[in-house]
Amino acid sequence: MEAVELPFEETLTPAGGVVNAVLFPESGMVSLLATLEGDGQVEVGIVGREGLIGLPLVLDDDHSLVEARVQQEGTALRLDAAALRDGMGESAAPRTVLLRYAMAFNTQVSLTAACNTFHVVEQRLARWLLTAHDRADSDEFPMTHDFLSAMLAVHRPPCRWRPGCCKRLG
Repeated sequence: MEAVELPFEETLTPAGGVVNAVLFPESGMVSLLATLEGDGQVEVGIVGREGLIGLPLVLDDDHSLVEARVQQEGTALRLDAAALRDGMGESAAPRTVLLRYAMAFNTQVSLTAACNTFHVVEQRLARWLLTAHDRADSDEFPMTHDFLSAMLAVHRPPCRWRPGCCKRLG
């Protein structure tokens, strides 16, 4: 495996793009974003040091339906697709662990969808902050208002506190 940097706001895999490697974050946080009609995006998952980016490769596919974008800079270990396939083919142990992660991630995505459907914005924000805190290992999350609204699947109204302030913030 090769050590790589995860710079803030870098797109690791575009939606519909080819996945050439898996990344195992050692630090930082990556959001998985589904693109909606009209170019809107909503966060469908978060990955930190507990998981991996490039899950389609584990499931024997090489295209991602979602964009993977770094939300908190960090580092990761990179394993190319061929090495991953070889490792999963040679031994049941890594295959089993990776497939269990796939199931856990599927559960996370399913619960996020349920939460976004049935809970009010304040509850969704609390869930997101706790999830992000667990993955980022930090109390600070650099982001814009627009991205926070995408993560919570809500429309961001114009700022009511100071005219123009949110335009400057993002």
